[in-house]
Amino acid sequence: MTTPALPIYLDHAATTPCDPRVVEAMLPYFTTLYGNPGSRNHSFGWDAEHGVDTAREQVAALIGADEKEVVFTSGATESNNIAIRGAALMYEKNPAGSGKPRGHIITCIIEHKAVLDPCKRLQKEGFEVTFLEPPADGIVTADMVKNAMRDDTILVSIMWANNEIGTINQIREIGKLCHERGVVFHTDGTQWVGKMPTNVEADNIDLMSFSGHKIYGPKGVGGLFVRRRKPRIRLTSIVDGGGQERGFRSGTLNVTGIVGLGKACEIAKAQMADDAARLGVLRKHLEDSVTAQLDHCQINGHREKRLPHLTNISFGFVEGESLMMAVKEIACSSGSACTSASLEPSYVLKSIGVGDELAHSSLRLSLGRQTTREQVDYTVNAVVKAVRKLRELSPLYDMHNEGIDLSKVQWAHH
Repeated sequence: MTTPALPIYLDHAATTPCDPRVVEAMLPYFTTLYGNPGSRNHSFGWDAEHGVDTAREQVAALIGADEKEVVFTSGATESNNIAIRGAALMYEKNPAGSGKPRGHIITCIIEHKAVLDPCKRLQKEGFEVTFLEPPADGIVTADMVKNAMRDDTILVSIMWANNEIGTINQIREIGKLCHERGVVFHTDGTQWVGKMPTNVEADNIDLMSFSGHKIYGPKGVGGLFVRRRKPRIRLTSIVDGGGQERGFRSGTLNVTGIVGLGKACEIAKAQMADDAARLGVLRKHLEDSVTAQLDHCQINGHREKRLPHLTNISFGFVEGESLMMAVKEIACSSGSACTSASLEPSYVLKSIGVGDELAHSSLRLSLGRQTTREQVDYTVNAVVKAVRKLRELSPLYDMHNEGIDLSKVQWAHH
């Protein structure tokens, strides 16, 4: 087997390289087309405005929206905050200070922090929030949302696809339910948009967040879809100023980034089906090759209903940080996130019932446009070799192989 160039990048769920075609589209807006799109009385402003308008059309075409429904932001975190906080404050039942709950919000405990934290802040401000707990397959269903709904429910926020395990939620069905009940429906589409087919009309979406750097565009730019009709969604502005972006997001537009996002969306629309098919084959090869050579490893999340380019695998009897160090020529992420005080296993994995030990020993491997079969083969060999070596050092693995039930062992405390 030929060794591919190292290191190998398999962390596309974290960020993607900027497509050279995107960079090419952006370059003139750094140097010659540098006007402010808000400057309406000269050609520099008109040129910048034209670049923004084109990008708006490209984004809208990717998600099946009207270009007037696309709001540009600094990324999905800001989009999530504008959507969740803006909708909650616009549709609240009782004003702050009235002493009564201000409205009920439904979300899920395995959402990204950019959804969980705004919801927790609203909770402190008098809103009531239900955090749904998904089953072991990680999928949020319409029935789960339906059972949590109340007369005072004003907002549901459920991600389209999970960023750690790739599972796909019942978005179209949840959106239909929300529309029947007159409840605003927001989805964090950061891992979905540009990777899988999206049609905000057919999928019954009112608000959707997405980001440029997840789809081979630049960092620092993203978008928010805000439905304009049937129903028309209104939001309370979070940042006040010049009234740009229909007043939802004041501030001079990041023209260069927006042009890059638009181009990335155009490319994604053209290549999405081919990319998904190719990466699905590569991911299956990766998973099959690893599981054929190693016992006590599990693939987390639903086996079918998940993104084609992402896998999350837990390896029993291996310590996660040691595994990451052993395969440091492969850029990926671990199930355990390093905090300043301790190594906490992934809250997503723990929430779907993965035990602490397995959650600590997880690798998230996410493939991308530039990922090759040679890179995947090298990764499989490196991971298998590392796991076997670490298990050789593990007395627990020896005990397990001798038939000892580790759950019944009485450990001595010193």
